[in-house]
Amino acid sequence: MPVPHDIAAETELWDAFAESAFKDDAEPSFCWTQYAGHGPGPELLGSPRRVLEIGCGTGRALAFLAQQGVEAHGVDLSPVMVKKVSDRWADTGATFHCSEVLEWLAASGDTFDAVYSIFGAAWFADPGRLFPLVRARLNPGGVFVFSQPPAIPGAYGPQGMYKGGFAGKAMFTYRYSYRPAVWERLLTRAGFASAKADTISAPKAGHIDTLLVQAVA
Repeated sequence: MPVPHDIAAETELWDAFAESAFKDDAEPSFCWTQYAGHGPGPELLGSPRRVLEIGCGTGRALAFLAQQGVEAHGVDLSPVMVKKVSDRWADTGATFHCSEVLEWLAASGDTFDAVYSIFGAAWFADPGRLFPLVRARLNPGGVFVFSQPPAIPGAYGPQGMYKGGFAGKAMFTYRYSYRPAVWERLLTRAGFASAKADTISAPKAGHIDTLLVQAVA
């Protein structure tokens, strides 16, 4: 049964996140994992001419790609974040759109060589709705790549998540967690030709790993 996403409330949550996460002195950077300099880089996207990041957050990855000559577009729910990143990365040529990602993908007629998410919208949107929309926006042979923490054993499907601990105003959203084989099945059911989900081990034993999922249109 679908969970009751409240887009207005989630916008408030991500606006609050933007105020704390965005740093004016941040530099362009592309990393799939939560550990700087660890794991693969943008080579997983192939050699795209045009990319879309869903849930683009601080925009550092898009700025990095734009500086390499890629036509880089991002979508984020937070108007606060989109304003900040549009100003910060204006000189790179990256373009940022403020919208709920499912609505944007459904309305857009644009297509891309690669769509990706780094701890972004692919973690926080219902994959049953998101994946077919992403597939429709990919050029033939295009790739969809996303990363996020792996599921906690026994905790699968939509998981509620409060912002900032368990005190103060109740601001929450839902994230989605599945076993690797389930991610692969959800993607192929959505029309992807192939899908592969792997875990990248943390640089230190016992620390949280990273789930990395790759699919080809």
